[in-house]
Amino acid sequence: MSRETLDWLNENTLIGFTNKRGHAWHYREGSNNHYPGAVPVADVERRLFNWEAVEQPLYVPTGHEGAMVEVLGSKAISRSDNGEVLGIFRDGYVPHQYREWLVKALADILDDDLQIGSAVLLKGGAVACVSVETPENLTTPEGVEYRPHLLAVSSFNGTIATTYKPVVTNVVCDNTMTSALREAGPAFKVKATRNSQLPLADAREALGIVHTMADDFAEEVAKLSATPFGDKHFERLVISMTKHDPNSKRGATMAENKRDKLWELWRSDARVVEFAGTAYGAWQAVNTYQQHESPFKGGNRVERNMLRDLTGKTEAADVETLERILSLV
Repeated sequence: MSRETLDWLNENTLIGFTNKRGHAWHYREGSNNHYPGAVPVADVERRLFNWEAVEQPLYVPTGHEGAMVEVLGSKAISRSDNGEVLGIFRDGYVPHQYREWLVKALADILDDDLQIGSAVLLKGGAVACVSVETPENLTTPEGVEYRPHLLAVSSFNGTIATTYKPVVTNVVCDNTMTSALREAGPAFKVKATRNSQLPLADAREALGIVHTMADDFAEEVAKLSATPFGDKHFERLVISMTKHDPNSKRGATMAENKRDKLWELWRSDARVVEFAGTAYGAWQAVNTYQQHESPFKGGNRVERNMLRDLTGKTEAADVETLERILSLV
C-alpha cells in the first residue's frame, strides 16, 4: 500500500473547479480540499508548500564505536518541518523551492482565463505539481469535453526536473491526453543548479500555449473521429498489443486478460462506445485501459497515474498508441 492513503490524499491534494469536472475519486463528505472554483494561491502556499527543502550534510558510520564521517561532495535534502530526507545529491544540486518555482513563477502572470486548478504533493513531498487551467470546460463538435491546462512540476528526489508542460484532461473519463495527439507536446525544463533562474519567459510561452492548444486538440479529435476503425481493425490492434512469449503461462494469462479488457472497453464502456468504429474510439479505449484498468506493482492507481502524467510516460504511451492505430487504417 502506498503512503498516499485516502487520508493523505485528502490532506496533500487541492482540487479546484469541481463544479466543472466533479470531485476527485478520493473525495469524502466534509473534506475541505475541494473547491468549486479556482484553488486560491494563498491556500496552495499555506496548506501544501508551507515548508522548504533544506540542505544537510551527509554522514555514514565508520564502523568504529558508532563514529560517523561526513561524505564530502554529497548532501541530503530534507523537509524543514519534519526533517524527512527526500533525496541525496552531489554538491552542485540546488533545490527549486516549490513556492518560488511552482507558485510565484506563475502567479505573477496568471489572468482571468488561467487559474490554479489543482495542486498536489506526492512521495512525502519529494514530488509536487501545480496545474494551471482554464475555468470553463471546452467541447469539440464530436462531443469530447476537455480541459487544457499547464502542469508546473518539480521534485526533491531527482526523479523529475522542474518542468512546465501543457496537457489536456478528458473530463468525462478523467483521462490525461496529449495536447497534440500525433506528437509529444512542448515542455520547458530547468536544471536545479546554482545558476538556474526562474524561466518567466518560458512560463509565459507555456501559458500562451494553453490558450492555443485547444484548437489543435479539437482538430486532432475531428480527424480521428472521421477515420473509420472497425472491429477487424481493433482486433489487429489488440493482437499487436498482446504479444507474449508462447512458452510463458503467466504471459499468456496476462495477454488474455488484457485482450478481454480491451474488447470490453471497445464494446460496452460508456467512455468509449460513443466513439466506437472510429480511430478516436480505438485510441480512447487504449488510453482508458492504460490509465484505469492496466495492472501495476506497488502504490495505488492515483499515485501511479499522477507520476506517469508528470514524467511524460502517459504522453509517450499516447503517441505510441496513435502510431499503432494509424498504421492499421
